[in-house]
Amino acid sequence: MSVADAEKKITGKTKAIIPVDYAGRPADLDACRRLAKKHNLLLIEDGAQSLGASFKGAPLGTQADMTMFSFHPVKSITTGEGGVIVTDNPAYDAALRIFRHHGISKDPETFARKNEGAWYQEMQMLGYNYRITDMQAALGESQLKRLDSFIARRRAAAKRYEKLLASIPNLILPPSDDAKRRSAWHLYAVRLAPKIAHRRDAVLARLHKEGIGAQVHYLPVYLHVYYERLGYKKGLCPNAETFAASEISLPLFPDITDKQQMFIARTLRAALSHVA
Repeated sequence: MSVADAEKKITGKTKAIIPVDYAGRPADLDACRRLAKKHNLLLIEDGAQSLGASFKGAPLGTQADMTMFSFHPVKSITTGEGGVIVTDNPAYDAALRIFRHHGISKDPETFARKNEGAWYQEMQMLGYNYRITDMQAALGESQLKRLDSFIARRRAAAKRYEKLLASIPNLILPPSDDAKRRSAWHLYAVRLAPKIAHRRDAVLARLHKEGIGAQVHYLPVYLHVYYERLGYKKGLCPNAETFAASEISLPLFPDITDKQQMFIARTLRAALSHVA
């Protein structure tokens, strides 16, 4: 997110700033917090890919008013599906708990109708059935014990990629970890240089032909057909569009081997030399 561009798009209808920790790397949370405070907005962090990452030495989930983490099977840890929202604000916590349970409260202290029977529960807002199951929660709790080792192996793999890919022409590597931001390395997202970005799909096809499960993450949401039909057009988020047009996500997972990464690097180098 470009904070400067985001500020230009704030209107009277804006309720929150929602930065995305793309690929597991923390967004510029300081700048986002300043923008949210300036306009009296909530700061809600999309940390779907960043569980295990840190910003200025503190784990993600401690920086924003609310932070969401995903437990989809490809994420840092999994519960099979689902996720969690964390907050240290009691009011947000209470609202979220009601929202995930059909909008229903069972706390007499919150009831609009007083002196009802012990059986009484009250629907106070439009909510949904967003409760995680006990079995999923148990799996997630056991996975948490392995989170540090999973992230350490992802970071080691990212460093290997950095060394293997550093000398390949026309390839832009993702930012390295530094003292301020340490990524969870959910993705290893490389980009093609502007002069060959239009050949991205040809490079991707070459990788697929060699059995490498590279992918593109992502087509900007508003460019999907559903939103196109609602009137959204190209040019709304130019940074995202430029990035998406040149991006390739290379395979990255805790058990990836040196040999596999070397093969990926060799194949990518060959593919880029072919299209350059």
